[in-house]
Amino acid sequence: MTITIYGIKSCSTMKKAFTKLDELGVSYEFHDYKKQGIDKDSVQRWVAKLGIDKVLNKRGTTWRKLEDAQKQAADASLDNAIDLLVENTSMIKRPIVEGELTDKNRIILLCGYDEAEFDKVFS
Repeated sequence: MTITIYGIKSCSTMKKAFTKLDELGVSYEFHDYKKQGIDKDSVQRWVAKLGIDKVLNKRGTTWRKLEDAQKQAADASLDNAIDLLVENTSMIKRPIVEGELTDKNRIILLCGYDEAEFDKVFS
């Protein structure tokens, strides 16, 4: 099982996800995109599979602090929104959990923390 969890170490939602994965005995790698950044290809892949509305967190302070022109550009163009996410990783909804469950021969991509969904996918 190869799983990567993407997010920000200090985020309380991330801490819940780490705890749940540990409880379920899931081994994972952590990618801190606050420190390591994120590549555009990854963000494009997530948006293509999940949709921009799922990946872009408009309820956080980073989005609210943007200038209106930046918000309008992101709303008007998917490419602009993806570029904004790469530049402002705090606006990516956390966590993103991606990988392959080799024992179940299944690719997974989760966005956000839902305890029931984690139980269902990883149990």
